[in-house]
Amino acid sequence: MKAMQLTRFGAPQGFTVADLPNPAPRPGQVAIDVTHAAVGLIDVHLRQGLYEGVPGMPEVPYVPGLEVAGTVRALGEGVTGFRVGEQVVALSADATGGYASIYVADQWRVVSTEGHGIDPALAVAVVPNAVMAHVALTGPIRLNEGENVLVHGALGALAAAFPGIARRLGATRVVGTVRGDKTASAAASRLPYDAIVDSAQLPDALDGEKFDVTIDPVGGELRTHSLNLLKPSGRLLLVGNASGDWGHGVDGNQIWRTNVVVAGFNAGAWLPSHPEAIRSAAEAALLTVAAGQADTELDVLPLTEAAVAHQRLEDRSATGRLVLAV
Repeated sequence: MKAMQLTRFGAPQGFTVADLPNPAPRPGQVAIDVTHAAVGLIDVHLRQGLYEGVPGMPEVPYVPGLEVAGTVRALGEGVTGFRVGEQVVALSADATGGYASIYVADQWRVVSTEGHGIDPALAVAVVPNAVMAHVALTGPIRLNEGENVLVHGALGALAAAFPGIARRLGATRVVGTVRGDKTASAAASRLPYDAIVDSAQLPDALDGEKFDVTIDPVGGELRTHSLNLLKPSGRLLLVGNASGDWGHGVDGNQIWRTNVVVAGFNAGAWLPSHPEAIRSAAEAALLTVAAGQADTELDVLPLTEAAVAHQRLEDRSATGRLVLAV
């Protein structure tokens, strides 16, 4: 199979085109002929070497890639519910293997998109994240009908899946925040936000509004500000740290005094213990995407330009969700 292999940690130029043996599915697995692979921030962090030497994290050489779309190539022993040629998306267990023409996934990590009329480039960009958003809003915390939601980094890969899922779960108002230099593109977004404000202008930009649930994939000082934007007994869900501020913390005494809940959601750590959540989340995600409630701008490049995609994500010059066409 053809793959983009990372041969050294550091700069994006560490990729090389490789011809690797075709993998075959083991019992309980599905082999996929990949048409598209998404490029995400976790791919960049791994490539930069932020997790080098950490047990369980990939070591070079390896093939990156967390999310893929394509068609079923072969079924491992015991796999049911899929057929060869069926359109699917899949999520990697360890953010590896996606930048390749063939990918093998455990059956429970594969979601059929057949019959929903979703373009595969859009499917890989949004369906897995919509699944994760649904799991996050029904598992680590629970969004109740009639509540309002604040989403930081509103146009980010994972964040962009939350407004549509929140609507499907009954949220009455969803507000997003972005950095000041992204407010123009945010204003043109087709995502179902009621408003998008400049995170640098918080809390004034919200005119006193507070929220039942805040989704924070950004971290840093914005995380501290988020505590002040919650209603009493509100919930703050931490889903990432795009700011790169790994030393920042939150005030436990403030959490105690205001009765708020702070919960973390790391899909890689949470899902293996809750695989049963995938099916209902997938149904909700597919309906949300098919209804146009997760439409996000795409920036599609050939597989061989993985280094270019990483550079665009790293320097924040990408115009949309980055996807590699295989």
